[in-house]
Amino acid sequence: MTFSESDFAAASRQEVVEQQLSVAKTVLLQAVDLIDNHLTSDDQLTIHSKYMPGSTIGKHLRHARDHYVLLLSCVKKPEAPRAFSYDTRIRNTPMETQRQSAKESILETVAQLEEFIPNVNFDEEISLEAVTPYMHSFKTTIGREVWFASLHCVHHWSMVRVIAGEIGITLSDDFGFAPSTLVFNDKSAPLGKVKL
Repeated sequence: MTFSESDFAAASRQEVVEQQLSVAKTVLLQAVDLIDNHLTSDDQLTIHSKYMPGSTIGKHLRHARDHYVLLLSCVKKPEAPRAFSYDTRIRNTPMETQRQSAKESILETVAQLEEFIPNVNFDEEISLEAVTPYMHSFKTTIGREVWFASLHCVHHWSMVRVIAGEIGITLSDDFGFAPSTLVFNDKSAPLGKVKL
């Protein structure tokens, strides 16, 4: 499936915010479903992947959530100019090793997204500071980064899917697949239908 310019219909700014909030929540709630309905012990969060050295389900859950948390921290700042970095992370947190902590952390992030994202200007310019490994600063927008955090999350869910498979857990067909892939394959998953 290919998209023409007319496929990218101009939604109102408020519709765009609501749509991207919905995507973020859908992706994060997939992790809650994983925790509630597929993981049966805390130990499963810490099993190291055979195919991705150093990777665990818990680390991927924490890292993917970090991007939303860091962006929200920037969005909450009352002063301009706003700047943030995805390279600022707190590692070895309880959510990497405890299902309950992971669930609570993810649900808290969903609640914060619901509270703050509807009230932001998606077109507001912010600065993203990055180690590339060179120290760089890039101009971006809040809207672009909300989208990126969700896409980044999906990317990490694909790795969670691999680790889950290694330990005998089968996840839903849409877990860890980008919305563009689901749309291309015409999947009936929540993120698999183009909503023009």
